[in-house]
Amino acid sequence: MTSPGSLQRRLGVADAVVIGAGSMIGAGVYVAWAPAARAAGEWLLVGLAIAGFVAFCNATSSAQLAAIYPDSGGTYVYGRRQLSPFWGHVAGWGFVVGKTASCSAMALTLGTYLWPEQQRLAAALAVMAITAVNIGGLQRTVAVTKVLLVVSLVAIGCVMWVGVTESPQASVVTISSTDASLLGAFQAAGFLFFAFAGYARIATLGEEVRDPERTIPRAIPLALFGVLALYGLVGAVAIDFGGVDRLGASDSPLRDLVGSVDSPLEPIVQLGAGIASLGVLLNLIPGVSRTTLAMARNREVPGWFAHIDEKRSLPLRAELTVAAVVVTLVLTIDITSSIAVSGVAVLTYYAVTNAAALTLRRDQRRWPRALAVVGLLGCVVLVAALPRSVLLGGGFVLVTGVAARQVAVRRSGDDRP
Repeated sequence: MTSPGSLQRRLGVADAVVIGAGSMIGAGVYVAWAPAARAAGEWLLVGLAIAGFVAFCNATSSAQLAAIYPDSGGTYVYGRRQLSPFWGHVAGWGFVVGKTASCSAMALTLGTYLWPEQQRLAAALAVMAITAVNIGGLQRTVAVTKVLLVVSLVAIGCVMWVGVTESPQASVVTISSTDASLLGAFQAAGFLFFAFAGYARIATLGEEVRDPERTIPRAIPLALFGVLALYGLVGAVAIDFGGVDRLGASDSPLRDLVGSVDSPLEPIVQLGAGIASLGVLLNLIPGVSRTTLAMARNREVPGWFAHIDEKRSLPLRAELTVAAVVVTLVLTIDITSSIAVSGVAVLTYYAVTNAAALTLRRDQRRWPRALAVVGLLGCVVLVAALPRSVLLGGGFVLVTGVAARQVAVRRSGDDRP
């Protein structure tokens, strides 16, 4: 029986995998390829492999910790319990900032593809519509996510079909980028990591999945490797079709790939980009609201956000507030700024995840400790490899939030774990 103030455990492994995949597919395929290709050149697929491996290391740390702490909040909870309240706050703030910025980027992507003349208006309307669906209850969210995911996969399938059947024979080996290097591959990995970070949504479902000790550790790797395989196929087809230079020259490379041969499938790809963005929004907004819920329970953000709407079994106040912030962002900043803040914040979140996993006892580990070490170092390296402007923008927002929390703690004298 569910106690008052708790969320209902309704979800199984398949539902959790769908939520994780739905949170990932969209960003990588429709947003991150262009800046990654410009950074890495011919090393693009190496960058994808690096991002995927770092994401796997992070996933193993997340899964182990989620099995021990099946609470809403993800690494915010793990950091508090395994490290200290300070590091828990760093992780929680990083997640809230990073994923809120990701929501803004996805909404603007949707607007760009579906209604470019009114990009910001379309983005704001999409956020409000998604919030209405989420307020209808998480089970409804899972059902809608399944539909959106299928539509997105159909659109990606169209891209791959055109890329394979219409590929110009001469473009496969012609890559003129002169700045390609291993450093560029790491920078590309930093951009492409943005595409994998959605699996953290599964870790925030601790209070909503059945048998979380088994469900979450199984769902995270399944979702991650499925999406990694898909990204690898799409990247290989796109490079084969037009080369890395062409991939990096367009903000909508997959749509342009299909449109360059006057394929009748172009509208499907255009719609698929919008649908993929909807799928990401559908799962990220609740993820941010549930981390806000966990922080509110510890009074690290106003306790008003800790309220659970009993009828809907969700943190309604947090959900509505997150949606309002995302709408404000899409009306005031651009996609590049959103991704910049998100990249630094999300990698910081996972650095804390790996640090927390390093403190687990031997009997608590399901994977080798070395994976957490590699994951932690990988997060640090990917952040350092990002462009300086990205570091300054994302770092400023993170430091401001953490500093405000420290001032509040000193005034209250309360920093309990």
